[in-house]
Amino acid sequence: MAMSDLDTLLNDAQAAFDAAPNAAELENAKARFLGKAGRVTELLKGLAQASVEEKKTRGAQINQLKGRIEAALNARRDALAQAELDVQLKAQALDVTLPGRQRGKGGLHPVSRAIERIEAIFGSMGFDVAEGPEIETDWMSFTALNNPENHPARSMQDTFYVDMKDAQGRWLNLRPHTSPMQVRYARAHAQRHASDAAGTTMPEIRVIAPGRTYRVDSDATHSPMFHQCEGLWIGEHISFKDLKVVFTDFLRRFFEDDDIQTRFRPSYFPFTEPSAEIDMMFGHGPLKGRWLELAGSGQVHPNVVRNYGLDPERHIGFAFGMGPDRLAMLRYGVNDLRLFFEGDLRFLSQFR
Repeated sequence: MAMSDLDTLLNDAQAAFDAAPNAAELENAKARFLGKAGRVTELLKGLAQASVEEKKTRGAQINQLKGRIEAALNARRDALAQAELDVQLKAQALDVTLPGRQRGKGGLHPVSRAIERIEAIFGSMGFDVAEGPEIETDWMSFTALNNPENHPARSMQDTFYVDMKDAQGRWLNLRPHTSPMQVRYARAHAQRHASDAAGTTMPEIRVIAPGRTYRVDSDATHSPMFHQCEGLWIGEHISFKDLKVVFTDFLRRFFEDDDIQTRFRPSYFPFTEPSAEIDMMFGHGPLKGRWLELAGSGQVHPNVVRNYGLDPERHIGFAFGMGPDRLAMLRYGVNDLRLFFEGDLRFLSQFR
């Protein structure tokens, strides 16, 4: 075969490779030239009948042709791979002129913020923070707190009951308040610090108990699940004066308003005697000059003190109960309690 025939074969291979639209077609074209029955392979097989001198000359020419065809094949492979990559990049192109998608920053729920603030303020006054079970016994929820068995608070209209009893046969319920923690904490405290034979005085009990509570109630200012913070201070010389000083100082620090005023209105609670509602009035802002009911309070009833495992003739003190949800509403200017629990990020993101 003349050199011109070899050049023609190279051109045919180059044209076949360039015409291949994809990798599969390119491999088919390769087989026609470099495969076992390909045209270049047939040329090499034809050398078997040639003379030694012709084998040396023609063999070198054919091998050179084979190398150039393989180079053309590899060049086309690279071109097809690049074209495929260009299509993929174009399909996945990003507009780098737009702001990037970032992971949003989370934040504490406004009620969680309020509870943390309550704990920090009372903590600075020497109060411990106690937590307890949300499924309580009927005795802890009511009887220990001087609620008689026929008290309306025990009815299904007010309280969620659990269809089971504890080991002592007492009915269980979702706690309607965190007041059971008064009893739990005080009993544990009394046992831990029982007076020795020398009559050592038991340390005072100062504790708050924030947590979730449950009642059958739902409207703009009530929720079936809500938060409550119970407070208790028991000692030998604790009076209503201490309650007023502590609670007034708490409100002024919580709302950052030194002009807040408080007043105590006579009321009734089975677990305190005497009892009082605590009202507050802001010194500034849109609610200035308006009395707002905020908490219940009173001197702990002697029967409850006995259930603490203490002597009511010796130990006296006060208790109070307030709603962190209500405090959060007032602090952040929210007028519907349900907004806190609907999970709407448009609302909650304001408090980050």
